[in-house]
Amino acid sequence: MKNKGFVFGLALAASLFFAACGDDTSSVSPDESNPESSEESTLSSSDKAESSSSKKAESSSSEKKTGDEKSSSSEAGKPVSSSVEEAASSSSEAESSSSLAGSVYDADKKTLTDNRDGLVYKTVTIGDQVWMAENLNYADSSKTPSLKGNSWCYDNDTAKCAAGGRLYTWAAAIDSVKLATDAEKPLDCGMDKECGLSGVVQGICPEGWHLPDTTEWRGLFAAVGGQDSAGIKLKSKTGWTENGNGTDGYSFSALPVGWRDAFYFQKVGENTVFWSSTEKHDENFRNASYLMELNSINAGAYLGNDSKDYGFSIRCLKDSK
Repeated sequence: MKNKGFVFGLALAASLFFAACGDDTSSVSPDESNPESSEESTLSSSDKAESSSSKKAESSSSEKKTGDEKSSSSEAGKPVSSSVEEAASSSSEAESSSSLAGSVYDADKKTLTDNRDGLVYKTVTIGDQVWMAENLNYADSSKTPSLKGNSWCYDNDTAKCAAGGRLYTWAAAIDSVKLATDAEKPLDCGMDKECGLSGVVQGICPEGWHLPDTTEWRGLFAAVGGQDSAGIKLKSKTGWTENGNGTDGYSFSALPVGWRDAFYFQKVGENTVFWSSTEKHDENFRNASYLMELNSINAGAYLGNDSKDYGFSIRCLKDSK
């Protein structure tokens, strides 16, 4: 009994000793042992993440700003002369070519395209005027009723129209039907009638071009050195009889296509006559309008007048700006 009591006492003492000292092999994570420490650690990690994210955003923003600044700086630093040159080039292109609903003028190619029928004409700049360098050959009487019975090819030969243009009465030249049906200011023009035209008269010329008046014909004479020598300078180099060929020094290239009176075609090889929009004012004779004539026997140009019923050529002049 004594021994059993002793052993029991030793066992009880050992049990109490180990309970007091605990298990050295156990471990507790700081989070579990200290909740406050765990929360602080989590916040610290979050702060670091936010800080890192913020720095990246700031870095990205800084890079973007720097890139934008560089781009802006590059634009701002673009030479002014370069911008001016681009603007000037654009302006030059606009000036060198003009397109309207009814026509296209190309100053570089020196051509005028009549969009009504697609015909392309050579053009020439003389002084400050831009002229057609070929005679008009517009013939669509369905679009332009003024042409019905009022325009012809010489000898009714279409090949001659292709080479030298058509011959028109003055009523056709000024597009009298269009003038008569104008809603705001209708004008009754044509044979035996003085309609009192004023200003620029487009007539049957393509849009942006017009029938020249006597002042503009005189301007052409002055630009080539005067009326007395204008004929030889404006006439073509070939085709004229009586040794009447011109020098064509200004590329106006006037051909001796002749003309038509009230009944007959005449003077091919000898004459060419162009209409003016200017009427001859005469109390007793209202059937005349001014014209410009070149012939094979004179070096000069003639500015006269004749019957509105006759068939003459047309050279259109570009509208001034």
